[in-house]
Amino acid sequence: MERPDLAPYAVRSNQSRGRRHHEVFRDERTGFARDRDRIIHCAAFRRLEYKTQVFVNHEGDYYRTRLTHSLEVSQIARGIARCLLLNEDLVEALSLAHDLGHTPFGHTGEEVLNRLMAGHGGFEHNRQSLRIVELLEERYPDFSGLNLTWETREGIIKHSPHSSCACAEAQEYFPEVPPTLEAQIIDLADEIAYNNHDIDDGLKAGYITLSELQSVPLWKTTFADIGQKFPGLDQSRHVHQTISTLIGRLIADVVSTTLGNIADRRINTMEDVRRQTARVVSFSAGIQEENRILKNFLRERLYRHHKVERMRIKVERILSMIFESYLKAPSLLPVEYHRKFEVFGKERTICDLVAGMTDRYALDEFKKLFEPYEPV
Repeated sequence: MERPDLAPYAVRSNQSRGRRHHEVFRDERTGFARDRDRIIHCAAFRRLEYKTQVFVNHEGDYYRTRLTHSLEVSQIARGIARCLLLNEDLVEALSLAHDLGHTPFGHTGEEVLNRLMAGHGGFEHNRQSLRIVELLEERYPDFSGLNLTWETREGIIKHSPHSSCACAEAQEYFPEVPPTLEAQIIDLADEIAYNNHDIDDGLKAGYITLSELQSVPLWKTTFADIGQKFPGLDQSRHVHQTISTLIGRLIADVVSTTLGNIADRRINTMEDVRRQTARVVSFSAGIQEENRILKNFLRERLYRHHKVERMRIKVERILSMIFESYLKAPSLLPVEYHRKFEVFGKERTICDLVAGMTDRYALDEFKKLFEPYEPV
């Protein structure tokens, strides 16, 4: 049963546009709860365990993977949704699906595939996430994909304002119309999760230091507050409590700012949400600016750290050589991929294959293809 206390502008399963393929269901789960469960059980979701964000899989067991990140986004997004009386099942489904289309080796992998696919439609991870749930998952006898509800599929392609909604596959989802508030939450929950946990991972790796973080107002203020509240706290606990408090502060800011936007714009229905010209779910202006400073710090000090750059160069070479080898010699691939060439084209099929690889699989495949004494 749907929660009875949902806000009037929340999405309800019984008002969904439905699924592309008719199905007869054996239980009474809501449509969005069913979407969430299908996402959790799909192959692309399981592979997120061995796809990484900043640090490559073999660099250590501590660092975040796409799977742990997706779970953290889900926890943050559900907390925001609960405060706003929005549909938590839809929010959870979107949180868990938002990174399904990511490549191995983080954003470097995405950049490499976009370059390699420049003459064949390019590559963008939100589009790939939609492609996975609509076409690439092979679990059901009567259709390809997961047959998710229209609202979940719309949220996947639209969760970020920077998503490529001009692409052909997005036209079904009215690219000129704002997404649901549930979908809008995901972008900020994603940002809250990766900013704060990249700090944690960066400190653990020794790529950034606490003294450097003092130049970031958002961190400096929160770190000092924890020091006053818990004098004498050891450094490890101090860091963890700062990150936890910072996440809570950012969540509270999103909730209060969004409630203010809803009131100011007199949003009372889903139709009111769809008529907006700017996103309703947002940070306050002050937090937006402080968050920008934090992101700039991470970009300069962590993402461009010389050790991260060295791995980035390796990754570009690994993925480019794998892709180009498959393209030049399709006989390297099993026969089932040759059948897909006829449906999707050779380049797109190879792109799907490489994008679906985990860090570990891509490294192993590189060895098999290019190291003469490695078993094939």
